[in-house]
Amino acid sequence: MFEFGFKDAVDIFIVACLLYYVYRLMKTSGSLNIFYGILVFIITWSIVAQMFEMKLLGTIFNSLVNVGVLALIVLFQDEIRRFFLTLGSQRRLPALARLFSKRKKGNDDEDRAEAVLPIVMACDSMSKNLVGALIIIEREMSLSDIVKSGEDIDARINTELIKNIFFKNSPLHDGAMIIRRDRIVAAGCILPVSHSTNIPKDLGLRHRAALGITQQSDAIAIIVSEETGAINIAHRGEFKLRLAGNELETYLVNYLK
Repeated sequence: MFEFGFKDAVDIFIVACLLYYVYRLMKTSGSLNIFYGILVFIITWSIVAQMFEMKLLGTIFNSLVNVGVLALIVLFQDEIRRFFLTLGSQRRLPALARLFSKRKKGNDDEDRAEAVLPIVMACDSMSKNLVGALIIIEREMSLSDIVKSGEDIDARINTELIKNIFFKNSPLHDGAMIIRRDRIVAAGCILPVSHSTNIPKDLGLRHRAALGITQQSDAIAIIVSEETGAINIAHRGEFKLRLAGNELETYLVNYLK
């Protein structure tokens, strides 16, 4: 007789959490239909191999699973990389790392809070003058690879500096600016472009690049539209559109704690 115990409940709960996380990961990367296909295949495989014990079909499905695992690793290498980056970048792990660091979390919070206002003021000014901009704020996950693709700046965050970098005649205005803590570390950086089909058609390449970096990291991307002057945010693979200056400030203060 089948017995259902505490360990079984924990097992089901963990599997459900993993499936939900994979679902969210696939949704943000625009691969939701593939997730559904894999789920249907796994359910069919379980029914054929375990419930009905069909040996021939079970053998075929087992062979497909062995090959399919390698195929999935190749297809979803970016998503798998992001999964492990997320695991290694949870707030508890950096908190432990800070115990061995001379720099205290309180100092980081103060630096980030001081950095918010110049960013908001620059975005508000660029919005009024229809100057396009793409600002990426690094959080727990390192963006060192992205920084290497641009030009080193290494300057304290300043409203006028941000505006000058994104000025239409500036050689760096087309790329992305990377902000780390209280400093602008690079500009003119190249970002991975999202291939999601859910992006509104009126949003251009800057928005695709912003969504792409937030699908692969925990960074916050601020986009100022050159056509409409709208201030938009991409975070966790989703957009928040047409924010006012005070709304942008509130969002950044909340998420940069």
